[in-house]
Amino acid sequence: MSAPTVGVVVLTAGRRPDDLALGLASLARQRGVALDVVVVGNPWEPTGLPPGVHAVALPESVGIPAGRNAGVEHVRGDLLFFLDDDASLRDDDALATIAGLFASDPALGLLQLRVDARDGGPPLRNWVPRLRVGDRTRSSDVAALWEGAVAIRRDLLERVGGWPGDFRFVHEGVDLAWKVLDAGFRVVYRGDVVALHPSHVTGRHAYSAYYGARNRVWLARRYLPWPLGALFVATFALRTLPRMGRGSFLRGALRGYRDGLRGDPGPVAKLRPSTLWRMTRTGRPPVI
Repeated sequence: MSAPTVGVVVLTAGRRPDDLALGLASLARQRGVALDVVVVGNPWEPTGLPPGVHAVALPESVGIPAGRNAGVEHVRGDLLFFLDDDASLRDDDALATIAGLFASDPALGLLQLRVDARDGGPPLRNWVPRLRVGDRTRSSDVAALWEGAVAIRRDLLERVGGWPGDFRFVHEGVDLAWKVLDAGFRVVYRGDVVALHPSHVTGRHAYSAYYGARNRVWLARRYLPWPLGALFVATFALRTLPRMGRGSFLRGALRGYRDGLRGDPGPVAKLRPSTLWRMTRTGRPPVI
């Protein structure tokens, strides 16, 4: 029996060559699977890649989710794996384990790996997409994800329209997870398959406050009935705005809320009541 083929998309702006090399080396060590790997430069001409790794150079920055989408057509495999350029795989059987999980569970649609700090620092809160982190090694169904090391069925990604390219930055994992759940599939956090990532935070930027606010409103307008949508946006605003002070972060967030309300949120596809209930059962009701 031949090894399953996994299409791997690595997105990079070319600013972290050492981290990118670590990630590609961890892919080269994978056993039990056949990999088809593409490095998408966003915008960058990828150079110095290992033999057999394809390169795609985008002429301009299209944002993170659209950059991931751009790599999909350049790789083979019914299973896709997306790896950020500052992440790597800890074990050489990680992708074989993931492929086995998808093969054994037809309802599994989207999977996030556990993330450990490569440098021995403390793990970041957003690496575990549960409201209560609990035991980081415990696997569970979830309703959101950290996007840096995830796997999804190719046909499912195509069915739900891919990553939300118009988001550019922030909350694209929520959008994708909600679409996968509404398509009737599971979204799973696996605490026993590990990606490595630096523990440091690279610093906040006003654009992250802007896109965080705008995309939060777009999520509500796309997928939630208005009472839930209003609560979803309000809880986020109450939690984040007090931490922004009075400078560029606050101004960015306020512009984001304004543009989220005024602008086109993209395709509207309200989540089914059964999906909202599944999200609540996973511990992530769509108001938080």
